[in-house]
Amino acid sequence: MTPTAKANLLDLDRRPMEAYFQALGHKAFHGRNVLKWIHKHGVTDFDAMTDVPKALRATLAEVAEVVVPPVALEQPAADGTRKWLLELADGQRIESVLIPDGDRTTLCVSSQVGCALDCSFCSTARQGFNRNLSLGEIVAQVWVAWRRSPRPLTNVVLMGMGEPLANFDAVVGAMDVVQDDLAYGLSKYRVTLSTSGIVPAIRRLREVSDVSLAVSLHAPDNALRDELVPINRKYPLEELLPACAEYVAGDRRRKVTFEYVMLDGVNDSDAHAKALVRLLEGVPAKMNLIPFNPFSGSGFRTSPPERVEQFRQRLLRSGLMAITRKTRGDDIDAACGQLVGRVRDRSRRQLQREAVPVAWRSDGLVA
Repeated sequence: MTPTAKANLLDLDRRPMEAYFQALGHKAFHGRNVLKWIHKHGVTDFDAMTDVPKALRATLAEVAEVVVPPVALEQPAADGTRKWLLELADGQRIESVLIPDGDRTTLCVSSQVGCALDCSFCSTARQGFNRNLSLGEIVAQVWVAWRRSPRPLTNVVLMGMGEPLANFDAVVGAMDVVQDDLAYGLSKYRVTLSTSGIVPAIRRLREVSDVSLAVSLHAPDNALRDELVPINRKYPLEELLPACAEYVAGDRRRKVTFEYVMLDGVNDSDAHAKALVRLLEGVPAKMNLIPFNPFSGSGFRTSPPERVEQFRQRLLRSGLMAITRKTRGDDIDAACGQLVGRVRDRSRRQLQREAVPVAWRSDGLVA
């Protein structure tokens, strides 16, 4: 008889954790206590959870475990950025990045092994796609950083490897853990999900979460965005922007952050800036201009700094809030669009990039 696999309690947010302990015949509050031990105190040994009854600890040792993927590599950058490479149980590797900036310390978290969306300027996309991460594999990145960071984490962004909204349930559960007072206790304003624009999932997200939303825009019209962000062919701008406006409706303080990678001669002209202002009229928005981080074979160049600043000033004069993101960690390939991990591609894009479309379900998720 094959032994039953132990449950990894890192895969459970508060309600499933309570339900798990009730299924074991114990009170729900024991689940909350264990959640606190794992995340707030970083304890993975049940015997060290001293306010959990001894008999329950013995039961947990038989049926459950807390599995944190080991750190295969830790790389510090000259600017204080730090990258961790985590090795998963199946041999895949994912990356997360710690970015200190003034009084903020932000962790950039991955949600998938690779990415299926094939954005043309992104190094992660070139690795192909293998699978979604589990809730526990997403939260483990926070667990590791919380204990290894030289300064306290203040923000978590789902902007690492993968498209978060294509791994909806695990990502939402992980964000719930990050915001839980028994775990990491971050405010909804300090947790940001970045998406390439899966419209049905943005609307679904609004029903279950109110974390901050960032959208990878990168172009002011459908023709160019179709080339840079292929998911636009399924969810064009005329569908994406209303969903973004709806997401922050009812709260005047909130804006959607639109990310815009600056590509020399591609999307950085005055005409592009003017079109961008027209596109975002009526949408509570702020622009995050991102200097392109080159990688081998990309075919793109970084816009010169003076061109980026001219573009930004044009947006500002039109009343659109705009900042230029500082490139961080590029000496360790930890900058935006550079995360690659180690991916065994299951999408076959390495052999046939144009001939293998991504299959989407009716709810907008990867089939």
